[in-house]
Amino acid sequence: MNLSELKKIIALSANREHAEVMQRFFKTAKGEYGEGDKFIGIKVPVQRKIAIRFYDLELTDLQTLLKSVIHEERLISLLILVNKYQRGDKKVKERIFKFYLRNRKRINNWDLVDLSTPKIVGDFLSDRNKKILLDLAHSPNLWERRMAIISTFSFPFKCLKIILISGIKISSLPFLLLKLY
Repeated sequence: MNLSELKKIIALSANREHAEVMQRFFKTAKGEYGEGDKFIGIKVPVQRKIAIRFYDLELTDLQTLLKSVIHEERLISLLILVNKYQRGDKKVKERIFKFYLRNRKRINNWDLVDLSTPKIVGDFLSDRNKKILLDLAHSPNLWERRMAIISTFSFPFKCLKIILISGIKISSLPFLLLKLY
């Protein structure tokens, strides 16, 4: 399986009516938090199945998908990354963790963060220095701040630790946590 085959399957899986609903749900209009995101209407369970089929894609292909304006392409890329990370040895996990952080600017909506960050960043940092989480927690970027919190879901006491040690303004938490549950 290769990237062009994946893109064909993604195109065949699109659903215009569902895409319209998702455009509104994910707040993609001008000035909203998901501004610029384009949806083609593939439901998450279908995206998970596609990700399993394309497990063998190289990181360069996944990076291409992460650069896409199509939200589903980015999510499928992240789901493949999670699968690779979970099956990988220590060396693979470190490589994926570093890849993830290098590409974090493209992980820019709550579902992209929530479905990948705890399984990659949180797991990788569970027994390592967590300074990067403090950097993310103080980022001006909403999605990086959310990554800091969501990463801690892999730790005991969940996000309480990162909130207490990071100094995140409590007033910014409701929006960051709005779609957690």
